[in-house]
Amino acid sequence: MKFPIVFVVIVAVAMASSVQEETITNESQVSPEGYTFNVATNNGFEHSAEGKIENENTEHGSLAVHGHFKYVGDDGVTYEVRYIADENGFQPIGAHIPQPLDD
Repeated sequence: MKFPIVFVVIVAVAMASSVQEETITNESQVSPEGYTFNVATNNGFEHSAEGKIENENTEHGSLAVHGHFKYVGDDGVTYEVRYIADENGFQPIGAHIPQPLDD
């Protein structure tokens, strides 16, 4: 179970370091039970998330993540996405993302 936690943290750090602009916030905390991170740059990019191991030591163990990110698009508009990623997949919510209609 530690591999997914380490992988997500590495991806978050890589995303922050690949940005050409100055990183103004880069915080992370990793434990055997989960992780948190918060990254922000001076160009308006922000990403924070928290992941926790659920049902540890069972055959249904999984990593559940909730977080959000925002960025300024090429059109000058700030886009924000809140998300959950768990056993049900990646579930983004944002004003610019079409949502399924309720039946």
